[in-house]
Amino acid sequence: MGAARFGYYISIITVILTLITFGIAINTPPLSGPFCSGSCFEYPYTDIADRFPRDYYWMYSAILLLFSYLMMMISVHHIASNEKKLYSMISVAFGLMSAFVLSVDYFIQLSVIQPSLLAGETEGIALLTQFNPHGIFIVLEELGFLFMSISFVFLIPVFSKTNALEKSIKWISVISFLCVLTSFALITMIYGINREYRFEVAVITITWIELIVIGILFSRYFKRIKISSAC
Repeated sequence: MGAARFGYYISIITVILTLITFGIAINTPPLSGPFCSGSCFEYPYTDIADRFPRDYYWMYSAILLLFSYLMMMISVHHIASNEKKLYSMISVAFGLMSAFVLSVDYFIQLSVIQPSLLAGETEGIALLTQFNPHGIFIVLEELGFLFMSISFVFLIPVFSKTNALEKSIKWISVISFLCVLTSFALITMIYGINREYRFEVAVITITWIELIVIGILFSRYFKRIKISSAC
């Protein structure tokens, strides 16, 4: 089955890209907001030009990751049984929204912020830049990763309740989504609308870990289908 073979390889690629993106992001700590300690950038963030491209490297791999993630979700939809395709289609729809929101968010950072700063066109930079802990970039990331978490939740009815591998996929999806909701509730209760990028960091961490684990499980799932179809 071509879809199973494609799904197997794209799942492995997704895991690798997630590990790369996660590793680069961890080594690029925020230089503004609540987690910054010393030499922090502050409003209006017009002195960030020398941070390009070092603070933006992870966005390149993140965009590639979004494409592979979406292809992985489409592969699951393609091999889902007919009676379960409604749920897998909803999952793909949320995946598409997640990939679109996040890829646009990252591409704006890569293609708008630096040229505008070099041209002295600083109006609106404060609202758009990733260095603003409560700016548009942060909010779109929160939204995009919420969509991604929801996309996995709608895959739960697609998988079997008896197969150990598929049960693991279901539980990872449930636990990750509950962690996202819990982190949002706690951070909102403590900080209110001044949560800045605290929830963004939480939802990214949870979802990237979920992508790594579920990508590995998906690769095993697709491999099993590929082997069974060859018999």
